[in-house]
Amino acid sequence: MRKFGLIGKNISYSFSRNYFKNKFEIENISNAFYENFDIEDINAFESELKHQDIKGFNVTIPYKESIIPYLDKLNKKAKAIGAVNTIRISKKGKYIGYNTDFYGFKKALKPYLETHHKKALILGTGGASKAVAYALKSLNIKFLFVSRHPKKDNEISYLELSEKLVKKHRLIINCTPLGTHPNINNCPDIPYDSITKKHILFDLIYNPEETKFLTIGKLKGATIVNGQGMLELQAEKSWKIWNR
Repeated sequence: MRKFGLIGKNISYSFSRNYFKNKFEIENISNAFYENFDIEDINAFESELKHQDIKGFNVTIPYKESIIPYLDKLNKKAKAIGAVNTIRISKKGKYIGYNTDFYGFKKALKPYLETHHKKALILGTGGASKAVAYALKSLNIKFLFVSRHPKKDNEISYLELSEKLVKKHRLIINCTPLGTHPNINNCPDIPYDSITKKHILFDLIYNPEETKFLTIGKLKGATIVNGQGMLELQAEKSWKIWNR
């Protein structure tokens, strides 16, 4: 039996376990099993998980960046992004980090893009936001990060996010956990009155299906996209990497 799993914190809600369980049943894959590894601290990866007979991992919040020092090697794209959400264990026992988030996001976003989507706001600066930024670069879409604690030139605070900026940036991606079940009444604090029907609001959250962030966007006439499609695409990419 080949074992795979998800590394994260407070992940009982996780999409991945059910997705792979259903995948294995539908595709009649009887020699694979997927489980959650809910760890309090990233050090537990080394002490509890690394020496088990596990063939591959997915990685989620809050460990997509902090797991990197525990790996033997990074795929070129994961290195450029600076975040890992997939780990493959090679035949020689090496732990190799990949990033399939950027692939899932890019492929999920592309059908909605029009010529006026030239600038984007990325809400949040965690591991997922780095993959989103990498995808936007490849699509030639300029972007700004919006952060509670801006540190770099291309980062602004929520207080600096004006109505004028929102009007100019017609693609807004929520990479924060705000609005995730059960805290469904939360949403990023942005000037929603500036959102128009030319905007796309993309939320990486998939539970609930329509977050408050997306609901407000819909009321303003914007195109809204949740994180379900992105997750499914990145999960399938992970499966291909594990089965190389």
